[in-house]
Amino acid sequence: KMWRLSAFLRRCITSSSCRYLQKSLFIIHPDVKEALADHRPVVALESTIITHGMPYPHNLSTAKEVEAIVRAKGAVPATIGILEGRIHVGLSSDELDFLAQSKTALKVSRSDLPYVISKGLSGGTTVSSTMIAAHRAGIPVFVIFVGIGGVHRDGENDIGRTLEFLVRCVCVATYGDSKSFPAFFSRQSGFTSPYHVSSPQEAADLVASTLSLGLQSGLLLAVPIPEEHAATGQQIEDAIQTAVTEARDVTPFILQRVTELTEGMSLQASNFRGDTKTQKSKDKRKGSKTVSGTKLNASDGTTKKLVFGQTNPGSVCQSFGGVGRNIAGILFISEVSQFEDQLASASLVVFDGNIPVSTIDYVCCIAKKRAVPVWFEPTVADKACKPFLSESWKALSYTSLNLAELCTMNHTLGLPTPTEVPRSLEDVLGCIPALSRPLLEHLHCVVVTLGALGVMVCGEHDAGTVHLQPQKQKRKGWLCAIHYPALAMRAKETVNVSGAGDRYVNKNSCVRMGLLAARASLLSPHPIDPSLTADAIHPEKSHSQLWSKSTCVWMED
Repeated sequence: KMWRLSAFLRRCITSSSCRYLQKSLFIIHPDVKEALADHRPVVALESTIITHGMPYPHNLSTAKEVEAIVRAKGAVPATIGILEGRIHVGLSSDELDFLAQSKTALKVSRSDLPYVISKGLSGGTTVSSTMIAAHRAGIPVFVIFVGIGGVHRDGENDIGRTLEFLVRCVCVATYGDSKSFPAFFSRQSGFTSPYHVSSPQEAADLVASTLSLGLQSGLLLAVPIPEEHAATGQQIEDAIQTAVTEARDVTPFILQRVTELTEGMSLQASNFRGDTKTQKSKDKRKGSKTVSGTKLNASDGTTKKLVFGQTNPGSVCQSFGGVGRNIAGILFISEVSQFEDQLASASLVVFDGNIPVSTIDYVCCIAKKRAVPVWFEPTVADKACKPFLSESWKALSYTSLNLAELCTMNHTLGLPTPTEVPRSLEDVLGCIPALSRPLLEHLHCVVVTLGALGVMVCGEHDAGTVHLQPQKQKRKGWLCAIHYPALAMRAKETVNVSGAGDRYVNKNSCVRMGLLAARASLLSPHPIDPSLTADAIHPEKSHSQLWSKSTCVWMED
């Protein structure tokens, strides 16, 4: 049986080999073939940047631009790709366009070649598969215009190990005046190459000597990002890090969706079991952790001081919270593409800094097109920059934030910012108008929360306060900044600080009502006091004795 199986496989392999030889697995573009025959320079280019590196049409324009650069330097470009089971060395304009728009193209490495060829599939070639095709076609020079490696995030930490392995069998050099080995978006990686070449002629001599020796091994010439683009490279790296952080933020969304799909059963299953008093706890809680729309509050009213480095007694309760939940009554966006109609018809859209930049851009684009006012709540300082990474921030109508977040916004726009966040009331009141003024070129109102110092509202002056209603026409009045002192309150009265800041934003857009709502939330074990009503926080119906006079600290024509 084994002999018959072996004979059958031999016949199949022989038949397949003949079929592949007949149809020629390697197709060399006429321009490339002619250049090779005339011994003119040819440069091989990989194609995964086209199929998997960029969205269409940027991938196509980039590929054509790189080919144009090669031609401008007197060489013939040979972009390598796989089309319907054939390896093409040099692609026509139509073939480039096919790969750029393909939704089914595979990423083809050395190990993928046999399967892709046998199935007649299409794909972009990686470094390893491009090198194989280039070598078979007789092209000795291969340029990759993205980078080598990159198999996983934090792969940059393996640069030293990779270099140690490479230099055992491959000549490695850096192009430039230094041996410093570059990283992807940076001119330095912290590691050095054994050699460096400082001119095109030196690089050409190095390539020629490598080929003439017949070493049957490659040469790695690392080219750092140009100095004039180094700052952009760092900005890209920062954006990647932000994207990675956002990718980690999918966990809260998944937890919330699981809660919704199981109709709350997942929350019950994960609920901590304790005595009745614990579950109905009315103790004061001094810490909390937000998980999307759910809050876990932990601590114990009997603990007078938390000691770091040891276990502290506490209790746990569960309540609904999170910025989106806390700003109830306003359309809050998490996954928005399927809700464009609702988004366009909303009276106000609120989003926070936890959602991805791409979602923020989408929301702002739709809101601007449909003239829907938008409110942005950063949540933390390092997320305040998100709308300001593009022109999206110009679609914002309102933002509520603290002083550190306001500084981040200005810094992202390239505007002067304080080296340290001011602390005293005098310095704070002097700093905020200067930082808010550039934002008010497009935003209608900037609300800066100051903790124990109260809140400052910046916008168009209107009868001794700030006009909060959005306007379709351009601003007519003066700009001003109004300071509202915090409500009188003893520190020991505070039960839960979670959600207090979110109450500055509410359906009635009233600062004084927001202050009262924040005070009520501080006195409640819940992020938002469940007994909160419009009457309870109406400035003229209750707590009138708590008010301090608001002050206009800035006005500008």
